[in-house]
Parts: sequence; structure tokens; C-alpha cells
Amino acid sequence: MTAGVGGFESFEGAFDDPRGSLDRSDPSPEVLGEAAAAFGLLASAARLHLVWALAQGESDVSGLAERVGGALPAISQHLAKLKLAGLVRSRREGRRVVYLVDDPDVVTIVRLMVGQLADRRTDGGRDTAAAGRLRGLGA
Repeated sequence: MTAGVGGFESFEGAFDDPRGSLDRSDPSPEVLGEAAAAFGLLASAARLHLVWALAQGESDVSGLAERVGGALPAISQHLAKLKLAGLVRSRREGRRVVYLVDDPDVVTIVRLMVGQLADRRTDGGRDTAAAGRLRGLGA
């Protein structure tokens, strides 16, 4: 491993694509805009919780409202936004509409971020200040 700058030596190879298709050039403005829009949708704690819940398994609106503690109309609106963005999809089961995550890569990203922050909180209080700093950034 070669020496890195600013203590990032351990990240060398961390972003290698196992499929061998990783392009190290900067993404196009369009791709960056799409990514920002997706992250913007996930910046809502309620929508992030919905994606987290759906990453565990599909559910209908009533089950999601019960799990995340929201009102049915609000949950429906959040799901509509996530669906419009292509982050979740729905299917009919009789009279019920069941929602599921449409993109397994989104599940990976959400699990990684939420899991890392949860681990920091349960790691003997280590770096809990970092979570507070993230909230204070106005993101």
C-alpha cells in the first residue's frame, strides 16, 4: 500500500467495484444531481426510517405507520415521494398495496450509514459527538 495524504491510507481500494466497472473520473453533473436528489429525499428522518423498515421486508402503509409512528396520510405522502424517485415500489395484493425497496444498492447505503452511526452510539460512547456535529451542519 502506498502512503496517502491526510491519514487516508486505509481507504486505498475501499471503493473498488467488485464488478470491475468503477470509473475513477468525476461523475457528470447530471449523475451528481440525481445522487443529491436521492440523498435529499433520504435526509428526512421519516423517509429514512421508512426505507430502513422496508429494507427489512415489504409492508403496507398501515404496518409502516405503526412501525415508524406516523399518521397514515403522512406515511402515504412520504412513500409517494420515495416511489416517484424510484427508491421504493409497490404492488397490489388484493385490496392492499405493499411497498418494497426497489434498489438493493440503496439498502446497502442506508444500512451502512445508519449502522455506522448506531455502532458509534453503542461503542461505549465513543464518538457520539460526531453524530451531534452532523446534526449541527444543517444537512
